Amino acid sequence: MNPLQPIGRVFLKFLATAGRLLTFTGSGLSHTVRAPFYPRIIGRQMIDIGYYSLPVVGLTAVFAGMVLALQSYTGFARFSAEGAIANVVVLSITRELGPVLAGLMVAGRIGASLAAEIGTMRVTEQIDALTTLSTNPMKYLVAPRLIAGVLMFPILVLVADVIGVFGGYLVAVYKLGFNAANYLQNTWDFLTAEDVNSGLVKAAVFGFIVSLMGCYHGYNSKGGAQGVGTATTNAVVSASILILCFDYILTEMFFTKH
Repeated sequence: MNPLQPIGRVFLKFLATAGRLLTFTGSGLSHTVRAPFYPRIIGRQMIDIGYYSLPVVGLTAVFAGMVLALQSYTGFARFSAEGAIANVVVLSITRELGPVLAGLMVAGRIGASLAAEIGTMRVTEQIDALTTLSTNPMKYLVAPRLIAGVLMFPILVLVADVIGVFGGYLVAVYKLGFNAANYLQNTWDFLTAEDVNSGLVKAAVFGFIVSLMGCYHGYNSKGGAQGVGTATTNAVVSASILILCFDYILTEMFFTKH
């Protein structure tokens, strides 16, 4: 057989998948700005994505801040630069760890949930029933979840930033013996609006990615229960990979060389 055939087959399959995803994304985005809207569904999704994800995001953030303070102290103590720990903790949490860790954790929770819910509706023909009842599935199922993801992720990340910085404060003050007032003052003096804003922009993009991947894989699932399981796995994996890819892209956009 021609050795180039498998390569071409994979490449064509990739192009077809990318085309379907772009078409789905464009359709979903268009329905987020066109009436009719479903405020009750949007509100329910905002509660599910935001409020019910707070415990896992908060727990992840506080331990990330605590570990970051310990590891920073281990490294900076070799150069007698322990005073920079507060700066490193707040910068790392707000710019990078807060959005990325929150995105990955919520991708595992919400991405899987969306894919399983919509995938079950697909294999049980409930989506076909919506179409029969003259209800656009993209408008009713996908658009509210995209809106809720974009709106709630920045709030989640803002809470994660506060909790993460507090975790670093706990370790620095009660384990490493830092002065509490000096630590808080250093944190406040070093923090800038750009640090927080860059993290919130990342959060909005990550929220869109997680919601989109969950809806896309669930909407296109097939093959019964096994297909729903595959869609759930693909939603979490693809969302996690895209979060890491777009994290670099967005960091490059916000990066300034002094």
